[in-house]
Amino acid sequence: MAFNNMTIFKLWVIAYRDLWRNRRRSGLTMLAVTLGLALLILMSGFIAGIFDSMISNSILLNSGHVQVRAESYKVEKASLQWQDLLDNSDELLASAAGIDGVKAIAPVLWARGFINTSDEMIGVSVTGIDPESGFHDPIRQGMVAGEYLAVEDRDGVLIGKKLADELGVSAGSRISLLVGTSDGELDEDIFTVRGVFATGVVNYDTGTVYMPLPKAQAITNAGDRISAVILLTEDAETADPVAAALRGPGRSVVTWEDMNALILGAIEQGMFFYFLIYGIVILVVAVIITNTLLMSVFERTRELGILAALGMKGRQIMTMILLEAGTLALLGVIGGIALGSLVVWYLSFNGIPIGDDVAGMVQGFAYPSVFFAKFAPGDFFGLSLAMLVIVLLAALYPARFAARLEPVEALREL
Repeated sequence: MAFNNMTIFKLWVIAYRDLWRNRRRSGLTMLAVTLGLALLILMSGFIAGIFDSMISNSILLNSGHVQVRAESYKVEKASLQWQDLLDNSDELLASAAGIDGVKAIAPVLWARGFINTSDEMIGVSVTGIDPESGFHDPIRQGMVAGEYLAVEDRDGVLIGKKLADELGVSAGSRISLLVGTSDGELDEDIFTVRGVFATGVVNYDTGTVYMPLPKAQAITNAGDRISAVILLTEDAETADPVAAALRGPGRSVVTWEDMNALILGAIEQGMFFYFLIYGIVILVVAVIITNTLLMSVFERTRELGILAALGMKGRQIMTMILLEAGTLALLGVIGGIALGSLVVWYLSFNGIPIGDDVAGMVQGFAYPSVFFAKFAPGDFFGLSLAMLVIVLLAALYPARFAARLEPVEALREL
C-alpha cells in the first residue's frame, strides 16, 4: 500500500516499534509520566481528604447542618444574657422533629469557663448537652475512659484526652470548674470527670468540657433557656429546605455553609495554589516527553528523509510522532492511575499523623491530627485527561519539526 494511503494502525505500528529502539529512554520517559500522575493523584486524594475531614468534623462536632439561635445571639461572645438565648425551646424542638430530612436534634448551651488547678487556670468551652441526642454520637463513640453522661447526672463532666493528660486527671477524678453566668459573674463548682473522649481533633480534645444541659442551665443561671438548637440533616443538600422551614420571628437560622464560611473560603483560596502545583508537574512531564521525541527525531533524521522521499506526507510523519507521544503518555497514565490509586487506597486507611502539637496550632479549624487520603474519581479522571492532553500538545513541536524536514537535507545525514 502506498504511504499516502497508510492507515492510522500501520502508522501506530511503526511508531510503537520506534519507541522501543531505545528502551531505556522510552522506559524512563514513561516512568516520568507514571510518577508525575501518581504524585498528582496522591496530592488530590490528600487535599480532598483533608478538606472533607475539616468540613465533616466541624459539622459533626460543632455546627451541625442547621442551627437555630436567638436573633441577637453572637457565637463569638457566647452570651448568656437571657435576651440572647432561646426561650420556649420545647416548642421549637417539637417543630424541628416534624420536618422531613432531619436526622438528629440537639439543644445546647454554650458558656466560657476555667478549670482551676493548683498552678494555673485553663480556659475551656463549656457545653451543656442532651446526652441522649444522636448529634453527640461522635463523643459517645470516642470515649476512651470512664462512661458517657446520663441526663440526670448533676456533677459529672466529660473532657478530652489531651486536656486530661495536661491536667494529670483521669475518669473518676475531681476538678474545680468556674463557669460564666448570665449576670456576668463566675460560679465555681466541683465536678467529677465522668469520662474521657478523643475525637482526633485537637482543638476539641484540649478545650471542651461537656455536661448535661440541666446542670449547665443551673450553673449559668440560664433558666430553661438554651444557646441554640443544632440539627443534623440527612445530607448537606437538605440543609436549605430545613432552614427555610424553621425561620420565624426572633430567630436566626444559619446553615453549615454560613457557619463554616472560614473553612470554605480557605479551601477556595487554597485550590488556586494546588492547581498551580498540578500545572507545574504536568508541564515538567510534558517537557520530558518533548525532549524524548526531539532526541528521537534527531536520531532518525535520515530515516525520516527516506520515508519522505518514498512518498510519506508530512501530515503522516506528524501523525506518527504524535502516536509515539500518545502511546508513551497513555501507558504512563495507566501506570500513574494504578500507582496513585494504590497509594491513596493505603493512606485512606492508615493516614499520615502530623502530631497533636502541629494540629493544635491551626486555630479556628477542625484540623485532624492524622491526615487520611480520600478517593476523588472526578479529580483523578480530570488530572489524567489533563496530563494526556498537555503531553500531546507538547508533542506538536517535535512532530511539526519532523514533518517539515526536507528529504534532500535529511538524506545528507546518510
